Amino acid sequence: MRTIRNRTALITGAASGIGRAIALRLAREGANLFLLDINEAELASTILAARCEGTRVTGQRCDVSQTSQIQQSVQLVVERWGGVDILVNNAGITYYGDTAEMSAEHCERLLAINLHAPIHFTRELLPTLLDRDEAHVLNVASFFGLIGSRKLAAYTSSKFGLVGFSESLRAEYGRCGLGVTALCPGFVDTNLFATAPRGNDQTESKMPPSWILTTPEKIANRAIKAIYRNQALVVQQPYAKLAYFGKRFFPGLLDWANHLSRRSKKQVPTPDSETQPSRRTAA
Repeated sequence: MRTIRNRTALITGAASGIGRAIALRLAREGANLFLLDINEAELASTILAARCEGTRVTGQRCDVSQTSQIQQSVQLVVERWGGVDILVNNAGITYYGDTAEMSAEHCERLLAINLHAPIHFTRELLPTLLDRDEAHVLNVASFFGLIGSRKLAAYTSSKFGLVGFSESLRAEYGRCGLGVTALCPGFVDTNLFATAPRGNDQTESKMPPSWILTTPEKIANRAIKAIYRNQALVVQQPYAKLAYFGKRFFPGLLDWANHLSRRSKKQVPTPDSETQPSRRTAA
């Protein structure tokens, strides 16, 4: 995209974290913003801050796990502005804990927000995006969308799907002038993990160490560069790049590391256990 000034952008999850940082960064570039989030109070704060940059900013509450609310939001932005030039699919939630401990309800909600919502927003807005001389879709994924991790199975599945969706969308519409970026940051200083449900095996929220965190503002700056340059994939932070390229060139190394500390399960005692030799089953 050659210029962002006077373009229109829709951003999900804009009330805090990476979404807020991208919204403010786009406002400084001169974009008009349509902001969505489920948290009305924090969303109002983002709208006020963005308006201080001198651009048109509006927003509304939207639970992106609900397809009907996605459709209502798209209809509203099309009626007001005729569509958008930039779509930022940022809203996301997570879960940390054993997969067996995760409730079906939270699993469905996580997939709806992290994966289904970006697909639905893109599908609904594609006619207006393709009608512009230049347009861009920025999907905020994660480096966990490139590398599987224990206790994050549903989250990594959603982000793997989002990276694949981005790649497919770019392949399908790149010739039509639509830019698509999968942004895959490492750990960011947000409330993603602090507010996440966790399994019964976890006594407290699993927080990444502070030394490994980057700021939402740095991610937002990198996101703007990706839009201007129409980059397909952006992996942020050195350790994320190292892990990504390590998996690509040494695919068995990560799997080997994950199996280093395999635990064993003791056989459940049975009435004749005294006469039968004990057995242990690898987990």
